[in-house]
Amino acid sequence: MRIIEHINFGWLFKDDYKEEYIYPGFNPSDFTPVSIPHTNIEIPYNYFDESIYAFDSCYRKEIFIPQKYSDKDIFICFEGAAQYARVFINGTFVDEHKGGYTGFDVKIDERLFFGQDNLIAVHLDSKERNEIPPFGNVVDYLTFGGIYREVYLKVVNKTHIKDIFIKALNPLEDLKTIEMDILLSTFSHGITIDIDVADSEKNRVYSCKDIPVTSEEMTIKQNMSGLKNWGIDDPNLYTFTFTLKKWASPIDEVSENTGFREAVFKKDGFYLNGRKVKLRGLNRHQSYPYAGYAMPASVQGDDARILKEELGVNMARTSHYPQSKHFISECDRLGLTVFTEIPGWQHISENREWRELVLKNIEEMILQNRNHPSIVLWGVRINESGDDDKLYSEANRIARTLDPSRQTGGVRCIAGSNLLEDVYTYNDFLFSGKSRPLAEPKKITRSADAPYLVAEHNGHMFPTKRFDHEEKRLEHALRHLHVMNAMYGDDRISGAIGWCMSDYNTHKDFGSGDRICYHGVTDMFRVAKPAAYAYSSQQDKRPVMEVISSMDMGEHPGSVTGPVYVFTNLDSIRFYKNDSLIGDFYPDRKNFPNLPHPPVLIDDLVGPYLQENENLKKSHADIVKDVLNYTASTGAPLRLKDKLKMLWVMFRTKLRPSDGYRLYSTYIGNWGSKKTAYRFEGYKNGELVKTVIKSSVNKPRLKVYADRYRLIEDKTWDAVRVVLQMVCENDNPLPYAHEIVKIKCEGAVILMGDETIPLIGGAAAFYIKTKGESGKGVVTVSTSRFGERSIEFDVEKRQVHS
Repeated sequence: MRIIEHINFGWLFKDDYKEEYIYPGFNPSDFTPVSIPHTNIEIPYNYFDESIYAFDSCYRKEIFIPQKYSDKDIFICFEGAAQYARVFINGTFVDEHKGGYTGFDVKIDERLFFGQDNLIAVHLDSKERNEIPPFGNVVDYLTFGGIYREVYLKVVNKTHIKDIFIKALNPLEDLKTIEMDILLSTFSHGITIDIDVADSEKNRVYSCKDIPVTSEEMTIKQNMSGLKNWGIDDPNLYTFTFTLKKWASPIDEVSENTGFREAVFKKDGFYLNGRKVKLRGLNRHQSYPYAGYAMPASVQGDDARILKEELGVNMARTSHYPQSKHFISECDRLGLTVFTEIPGWQHISENREWRELVLKNIEEMILQNRNHPSIVLWGVRINESGDDDKLYSEANRIARTLDPSRQTGGVRCIAGSNLLEDVYTYNDFLFSGKSRPLAEPKKITRSADAPYLVAEHNGHMFPTKRFDHEEKRLEHALRHLHVMNAMYGDDRISGAIGWCMSDYNTHKDFGSGDRICYHGVTDMFRVAKPAAYAYSSQQDKRPVMEVISSMDMGEHPGSVTGPVYVFTNLDSIRFYKNDSLIGDFYPDRKNFPNLPHPPVLIDDLVGPYLQENENLKKSHADIVKDVLNYTASTGAPLRLKDKLKMLWVMFRTKLRPSDGYRLYSTYIGNWGSKKTAYRFEGYKNGELVKTVIKSSVNKPRLKVYADRYRLIEDKTWDAVRVVLQMVCENDNPLPYAHEIVKIKCEGAVILMGDETIPLIGGAAAFYIKTKGESGKGVVTVSTSRFGERSIEFDVEKRQVHS
């Protein structure tokens, strides 16, 4: 039967390469012990030369191969190694792989010594090689280096299952016809196969025994009743177990998790299981501070959770390359649709090998991922590249041959390019803040029938840091809302995928000059900017109410408060100042008519109190209030109509021009008051759901929390994010706090990154990882102002093959 041995621990690493390193007789005394996933060098947070990871390196590991394996086929399987890997067994070259974003298997049994230790050596070239996509020109992201995804041994009989593709021919019917394409390594007589299907609760829902196998390649069709469809709100998954038998004795077994759905892009939008769905998404890079690409399954899965549960999106695009199977599997589990694509960024090479690798990347991407129900679109064109009909005709042919069940797309940034794919996927950066948010699809596609998806928007048009001033952070969020509003209002647009989920390290040619692109709705540590709430407020699973303004006049030029927005999915906001009711406010459907949940604009900071306090009639008080609110929100000189109205009020009352300053400072600025507290109450279906209080800060504190408090070291090491945030007594973040924090790890965990960090924009985060021990792990953070805070983790080291 099949044996999988994970071999992610006990490797030795050297940050250079010499031929002598591959031989068993070499003494690796100056090599460094490492575990996989591994980055070939820890990357600084910012301001570094990106060439620091572009070097040759060597990995070594000794493994014992039992004598009982001598009649087996044995493979060493790499999930991802950046960028060019050559694999040696006992000093002999066995195979190579070019490209860091797809996995590869190397057959090694012919070079092994059975019953003794054997040396695996990998020469890894992490430089930008011109024959490997995405290289050959500039690239707007870093590609890092190292064996950054898992490695395992696969031991199988000579006759074994090489590949399985499972799909439903009629997914919308209760009695589903399931088609299973099965590829064997060899064929001989007497072979049968059993199929067992279990749901996510491990209940058996189907079983069929002793199906005759008649060739190396065969298709089995079975009618299965009771299978539920996979969807965004109900992501039903099933485990198919295939047991291969020879004369009734099991010789191999493979399990595949999958789900069934009909996902179709049409000219009037995207349909999932026959229901039209607007795709509200974000692009994702798989990179992390310090670690580059090298993060374990749990952290990869956390990104899917953040996208679906915290940011509230229903689609992720894996820009601009295939990503970790753990991320995709979590998208399967959560109900997050995925648009995944081949490696590349704008450049198309004339190099023959480069073009061949583009096509190989398509093949590897599809074969390795086509059982994931979350993937609804294959990207078979180099991101933002020009037309190349010869290359892309073949790309689409390969995709449709390997997976006729899914459509293809090709992301471009030029209008009217040749549509060889099924869906016109377009990066739309039209919006400047004042222009039309999105282009008209018919002007881009030159076709009334082409399905249309916006693959990127915003991004470089308005890069925003978490520590930027309030107006910029608000404008960044509003730009995303305006694009989403335009998307929801156009039936021709299937969806819009914002650029992007998180800030990311990039080359010197891009970003802010510090090797960071600040395009994310979160920072590199996945800490939210206001734009994150533009997305999370559009979902209905959990209540969201974020008051974007700090309510501090001095934050704004000219002490102009500016517009006060609340990003929320609640019905209304009740607004108080010092416990005096100002009024009830509702979603701004005038400016955002198409959004599921428009933001609420608080456009009155005065309320009804001019009548009582200034002894004014309501008609006079309303005029003065409107003028005060206009000045507070815009800072602009009074319009002629406002001046005339005020003159009329002064003529009819005791108010004089000199009262203008007093009224503004009293009712808008609150200057001289002992304390001003603004209270925002959010209501849903008439019930109070959430309260936010904004007032002067007197008792700041440091919050410390982690994404989870249990780490499991199993197939690989484990890791988790710890977040630090300075907040006021009302739990509001303090965006201009820059405390210096010292981090100490004790027990079963160690720190990834720097031991001393500043709060950036009032917050910071870091990752900790396991170190091969079970027990308690304690993380202590300390500042000169707040002293020490400690949090504790339970760490379990499970028995693994190493």
